[in-house]
Amino acid sequence: MRTTRASDTRSDSDDRRTLIDKVAFDKTATASDEILRLFGRFIGAGYVCYLILLAPAIAEATAMSASWWTPLAVVATFGSGLVLGASTFHADTRWVKRAASANALLYVVVILLWWPAWNGEHVTDFTLWISNFPGVASLAAAAAWRPAAAVVHLFVAATLAQLTNHIIRTSPTTHLLVPDLAFAWTFCAVFVAAAVMALRTGRVLDATIATTHAAAAGAAAAEAKSVERERFDALIHDTVMSTLLAASRNDADPSVIAQARRTVERLDELRSGTDHETSFDFDGILAQLRSAASEVDENITFEAALSVGSDPSGYAPDSIRAMAGAMAEALRNSVKHAGSSARRSVTVTATTTHLEVVVADDGVGFDPSSVETHRLGITVSIRGRMRQLDGGSATIRSSPGRGTSVTLTLSLPAAVMA
Repeated sequence: MRTTRASDTRSDSDDRRTLIDKVAFDKTATASDEILRLFGRFIGAGYVCYLILLAPAIAEATAMSASWWTPLAVVATFGSGLVLGASTFHADTRWVKRAASANALLYVVVILLWWPAWNGEHVTDFTLWISNFPGVASLAAAAAWRPAAAVVHLFVAATLAQLTNHIIRTSPTTHLLVPDLAFAWTFCAVFVAAAVMALRTGRVLDATIATTHAAAAGAAAAEAKSVERERFDALIHDTVMSTLLAASRNDADPSVIAQARRTVERLDELRSGTDHETSFDFDGILAQLRSAASEVDENITFEAALSVGSDPSGYAPDSIRAMAGAMAEALRNSVKHAGSSARRSVTVTATTTHLEVVVADDGVGFDPSSVETHRLGITVSIRGRMRQLDGGSATIRSSPGRGTSVTLTLSLPAAVMA
């Protein structure tokens, strides 16, 4: 039995690790994806604005280049920018990065193709239209590539734009090239740096969320393990220990043999995880409670009341079994400590949303505050067991010479009833 329990524990650990990994995977990239989509739409909107503003300059520049360059340049730069904006509405953000990468590369390719397409004509105070937005293309590079590659793209694109503008002028002012380059690099770098930091923040946030969810899953797994350990401890105390004690005092009592058989069956059920019932009706609840009570005291007075029109089938079987175990432990304590002349009774009251079990005796009683902490009967098998249940509680009232009353309650949460 010990070997099976160890393998079950390893299996549960593997399942919890798989759950943690799945939670982390499902939550990863949420924030960075949203930031990437926002940048993609911002870049797409920027290209639309530049297309509207630069339309006259595009028409004017057609006379300075081969007929194929302007249509190619417009489609490659503005077209890929619009595709980038549209890709942000796709469920897979990898398309956003692909479109952004294409736009960043096409900008450099188009401005390089200007040189073989240029007819050699010089103009005064003229700025080639494509040199107005190298920073937008570099933003696309920041969205698609690593920061270092985006910075390289920024310097290449801004440098090509400024060199083109200076060379096609009638009277090149070469002494202004360095200041123009510095301004272009600095201006574009501000936006690229902001994009890099925003995307990095998104990735950090994703990692934090994944770590938090993994920690929450680990805490839940630890709590489940603790609950299972308490359940096992309660079972050992309620059945195994009590059966062994009974056997040591009553060698030939047939009831001890039956109790031992039931104990072995319960241990087998715990080991194999078998659970045949999916719900209990009122009769099933009473049968479970009455059976647990009769195992302890065959002569127990058992009373039950069901409110008219109530349907207690919403109670989970595990909750009913846990409540029956707590009730049995209360009765077991009464048999041991209340005195030989004490009379005991169990009263069950059930409604659709509330189940109450009262175990009472008229025995010698005791002071609940004086119970030592190492005594597990009350702490683990009664209060601890009921505390594990949603809506479960245990109240113990007793005083010396006035008997004892243990009230177990279980209330269904509102979500279950809805």
